[in-house]
Amino acid sequence: MPYEFDGTDIDYLSSDVGAAALRRIEELPLTKASMLADIAKARGSFGDRAASLVETTSLRRKARSKLSDVGSWLLTDDAVQQATPSVIAERRAERLAGRDVHDVTCSIGTELAALTRTPGLVIGSDLDAVRLRMAALNVPGAAVLRADALTPTSHGTVVLADPGRRSGGKRTYDPAALEPPLPALLESYARRDLVVKCAPGLDFDALEWDGEIELVSLDGGVKEACLWSSGLTDSTVGRRASVLTSDGWNYEITDAEPDDIEAANPGSWIVDPDGAVVRAGLVRHYAAKHGLWQLDPRIAYLTGDSVPMGVNGFRILERIKFSEKTLRQALTSHGCGSVEILVRGIDVDPAVLRPRLKLKGDVALSVIITRIERSGVAFICAAREPGRTHHGA
Repeated sequence: MPYEFDGTDIDYLSSDVGAAALRRIEELPLTKASMLADIAKARGSFGDRAASLVETTSLRRKARSKLSDVGSWLLTDDAVQQATPSVIAERRAERLAGRDVHDVTCSIGTELAALTRTPGLVIGSDLDAVRLRMAALNVPGAAVLRADALTPTSHGTVVLADPGRRSGGKRTYDPAALEPPLPALLESYARRDLVVKCAPGLDFDALEWDGEIELVSLDGGVKEACLWSSGLTDSTVGRRASVLTSDGWNYEITDAEPDDIEAANPGSWIVDPDGAVVRAGLVRHYAAKHGLWQLDPRIAYLTGDSVPMGVNGFRILERIKFSEKTLRQALTSHGCGSVEILVRGIDVDPAVLRPRLKLKGDVALSVIITRIERSGVAFICAAREPGRTHHGA
């Protein structure tokens, strides 16, 4: 069970004595193999303070891959799990630069930290007194207060909210089961400029949202959806896909861009669009922008004679009618010994299919199984080649 911090922990950890103790705990490995011995050593030196010291040090290490500048932060396990990665928070802050912003679910302050790096007043509020004290220490440039997210407590600010997505210990995709409930949040700030971070799996069509719905991916994984009220976005944009990377190579596409493409025979490559593009319903827009086309109007795989930067490309070696027998024969003829299987539009479980192929070669390949019109097809491809631009066959 995660350690439950209280006010006395915050007093100690934020003191000079606590900071010195944390520096000593940082010297311990705190691995699975060493944890029992490390905790015993910490207790020998710091008594009943050992648990909060070990937990804080462990959480800082856990957060480093997600959050920047957490070296001296105070954290909780739940807060780290739900925290917005710094790359995404910084991009959102850039969109809000120059506006006064009130984060009404500020938690330990990850969004506040990004917002304070841009012009404008930054306010944070939360009901959790411990997290609020952590936020005040973590982000001294923000003003913080204890308040219910559903009770407006500021005027003239953009309201930013990140409702909790766990109910009864399990992740929920029901808008009414979020904390605070999404419908109540939208009602409380119906006449305000509002930004709401949500899980990408929510049914956004059921919300009847009249602003922008942005799907955001980071390093190939879809991380969140973000609702932007109409006063904060271009009136021509209803959906946006923002594809971000930790090294700063980013792109975005919106439904205001052209989507006039056709379905046609495959080119030299199959292209698997980023998940944010797929979930935002912008596959056709992405294809039109990059000179690609669809294999089938209902399938999200694209094809063309080149692969745009930042997406996975699969060079086609052979196309076959899909069946387990024909696929096994084709892969054997290519000397395949290991295979990555991607499926869309057909009920096939790659984990079940792969061992049944009984491959014995030494070549690594990829297989795309999909549906074109009414027929199941399989494309035997060279192993995926991510993130580069290719020309020709």
